[in-house]
Amino acid sequence: QVQLVESGGGLVQAGGSLRLSCAASGQTFSSDAMGWFRQAPGKEREFVATINWSGGSTYYADSVKGRFTISRVNAKNTVFLQMNTLKPEDTATYYCAARKTSMASKDEGNYDYWGQGTQVTVSS
Repeated sequence: QVQLVESGGGLVQAGGSLRLSCAASGQTFSSDAMGWFRQAPGKEREFVATINWSGGSTYYADSVKGRFTISRVNAKNTVFLQMNTLKPEDTATYYCAARKTSMASKDEGNYDYWGQGTQVTVSS
């Protein structure tokens, strides 16, 4: 079993930055692909970013390319989402997720474990 706990959410002004962390526990973390998803009020949960087991491959939603960066430190069992140039449209609950295989994926259905989420609010 993999347990995920997000942290780092909060209230920021448009144009500001925030870094989310996801602390994972489990013997297979280093071989798990990881992803970040978000859900805004009244909208479906959507893909944000994903990273493969080694951190060598990353993929981003078009809406966050150039602004967000996903990274991982396997020795610390931690995944990060650095968010820069935040926009009000980024306001959402952010979730990290783990996939039992090593290949990154943009699809929710391919992930096996989910955190409880952390709230990010960007004011105008």
